[in-house]
Order: sequence, then structure tokens, then C-alpha cells
Amino acid sequence: MRPIAIALFLFCVAFLSPLARGVTATYTTSSQNVTLTGLGGSGGVGQSRVDWGTCVYDGTNTNCTVSAPYTGVGGGGTISMVLSYRGNGTSPFTANSISPGSDLITFGLTPGSSGKIVVSLQENIGANVTFLSNNFVFYYSNARCTGAAASSCSVGQVGLTPNATITGQVFGSFDATPVIQAVVSASSFGEFSAAAPGTWVEIYGTNLANVLSQSWSAVDFNGNAAPTALGGTTVMIGGQPAFIDFISPFQVNALTASTIAIGPQPVVVTTPGGTSAAYSLTVNVTEPGMDTPPSFNIGGKAYAVALFADGTFALPAGAIAGLRSRPAQPGDEIVLWGIGFGAVTPNMPAGQLVQQVNTLASSFEVSIGGVPVTNVPYSGLVPSFTGLYQFNVVVPANAGSGAVPLTFRVGGVAGTQTLFLALGN
Repeated sequence: MRPIAIALFLFCVAFLSPLARGVTATYTTSSQNVTLTGLGGSGGVGQSRVDWGTCVYDGTNTNCTVSAPYTGVGGGGTISMVLSYRGNGTSPFTANSISPGSDLITFGLTPGSSGKIVVSLQENIGANVTFLSNNFVFYYSNARCTGAAASSCSVGQVGLTPNATITGQVFGSFDATPVIQAVVSASSFGEFSAAAPGTWVEIYGTNLANVLSQSWSAVDFNGNAAPTALGGTTVMIGGQPAFIDFISPFQVNALTASTIAIGPQPVVVTTPGGTSAAYSLTVNVTEPGMDTPPSFNIGGKAYAVALFADGTFALPAGAIAGLRSRPAQPGDEIVLWGIGFGAVTPNMPAGQLVQQVNTLASSFEVSIGGVPVTNVPYSGLVPSFTGLYQFNVVVPANAGSGAVPLTFRVGGVAGTQTLFLALGN
């Protein structure tokens, strides 16, 4: 039986908070002065208004720039920090000291204001790398103070003293290198800390891409072959190129190659800004997970994505706004999806869009409401996709009603997810 072709819930693009990272690329003292005016503060941390030495109003936005040469990643070049805000009034950007008495500054925006901060690197080798964030860290050099005692001329002191000012050149450090903080199997399919050959994984970290976000499109494919590079980002897993369908500064979705070795394997991300340190990912023969996105957690129960041939979901009626749903009945054929279920026959390498029906090489068993399913018309990779498995199952009789457990075994090993299916009488 040919698999049913339908739209799928695949990846959850959820961003983890960036963690502290090492500094490897530095830039020299800026040629522009920056003035901070104290606004007063509390709790021992000052807040200051930022006044940039050179700002240009283009009729819509005011763009304030500090630029300087830097050395490090890519052999050197120019770093620019641009703060942009609408209108031609007072800058809405603030500078807060990390700790009282410190000259370490984090730039941000006053509450309720709009604007953006973008740091870009123009490398000597020609690459233009832009990094998107809400704040950057700088230090002061040759600071001069008014309205505050010379002995307490610091960002913290000026921020705590209304109308006191500190003027000086800024300098600091910036790391263009990607940093991997976590690698998990696709979050809608179990979000396991291990993966299998030919499995979709989500890589989280910082500086993972030079674009806000980008997903693959038809132009990125070479015939039926999925891309191994997207927007200047590449991924190596187990020493082999991975296939990439989504990138952002904080997340990359990639498909592991079918031929990676079993055991701990290095994950490495490379961008125009550099190459990350290796992150160790455990690779198992199988690491199976069924599709169950967060939106399918209803009443504290994680329902597996299950579809009828007409596109109706096997869920309690009206469970999710905008989705047609009804409980499944004995004898109904439903379709489930998964990742990490291992090899198929004939062989279908990961990264190639599947061109024919196939069969899971390992044994596959599924039970609904504790009753083994005896009719599984299809279990294998989905044609026209890559790395995605489809299971057509016929609901057995006497499996109960309401939210009933759905369990499965691959090669005799039980899946670890706690899943449910909506059944009616």
C-alpha cells in the first residue's frame, strides 16, 4: 500500500537562552567617543543614557555607529556596532554596569522604546558576518567624569548619580565563533539526548548562522539530494556532512548521515565566523520517536499525531482550534509518523528524497490500549521526504475508549515515550 501523502507537524523551532561563551576575537579602541548620562538607579546597579558621538538621521531612523579594526577570526577586518531607532530624538539606548563600580557595560533599550542593535564583521578575506542579539558587552577606556567624584568614575557610579556623565572611548571583545550548547533529536519526536543514523536533530547554541532564519527550499536541492550547506552554515556529525533544513543564530535543524558510526560522535558547526568546538552526541542503532508536538498535549496527555485518509486528526473532537478531529474507531486505518527507526529495505540513504515504497528492516510492533495491532499495511520511510518514517495501522477491536495508551517496539526494544490515542466506541 502506498503511504498517504499529507502535511506534517515536524520541528519545534524553540530558542534556548544563549549562555556565556569564550572570547577569541578582539577589536581595538574605537575612534568614537561615547557619553553616558546618569539616570539614577537602585539595588547598587546604575542605569545610564547613551549618547553616541556620531549619529545620522535618514528621515526615518537615527543610526549611531561605532566601528574599529579587529584581529582574530578570519585574519582581521572591521567591526561595526550600529544602534538604530526611529525618529530624531534622544537615544533610547541604555548602558548598565554588570556590577557596582565596574566599567563593564551591557547596552540595551529603555522600556517601551523601539530600536535594534546589530554587530557586523567585515573580514579581510571578504566575508560579511552579521550577528543578531539584544545586547553586547564593552569596556571604557580613558574615561572622563563630570558630576561624580574622580575616585568613583565608573559606569555603576555614574548610573547611580543623576545627571553625572562619563565620556570616553569604548573597547571590548567579540567572538564570532559558533558555540554548541545542546544537541537533541527533533523535539516534536521525543527530544532525546541521543540520535540514530538518518535522524533529524536540533542543534542549539550561539552564532550558528549569519541570518535571522532560513529554511531550505527547492533551489537548495541538487536533484533529489538535500543541501549540506544553508546560508553559509555547515554541520559535520560523526565526521560526515549532515543535511540542513533550517538555520538561525540559535538553532540548526540537521539530518545525520545514514553511515555515521555508532557510539559517541562529534558534532561541529561551521559558519563564515569560524568553526565550533566539537559537541559529543551519542549515536545508537535506533533512537525511535513518534511525532507528538507540544500542541498535541491535551489535558496533560501527549497524543501522537495520527491522521485519517481524509486529513482528519485522531483526537478528541474539537481538541485543537482549527483542526478537524474525531476519535478513531475499531477498524479505522490511521497514519503515524516517526524518526530514528533505523534502516529500511531497499536501502534509502539519508539526505536523498525517497523515491519508492520500502519496509522497515527491524521488526515493528504497536499496541493500542494494550491490544496488539495485527494489521500494519505500511511501515517505512515516507516517499518524497527524507529521514521521516510513516506507519499505517488499523485500530484493533476491544482497545477501549477515550485516551488510551499507544506503545511500540522496534527490533524488540520498547519506545520510551508515553503516548496516547483518542478512541471512540
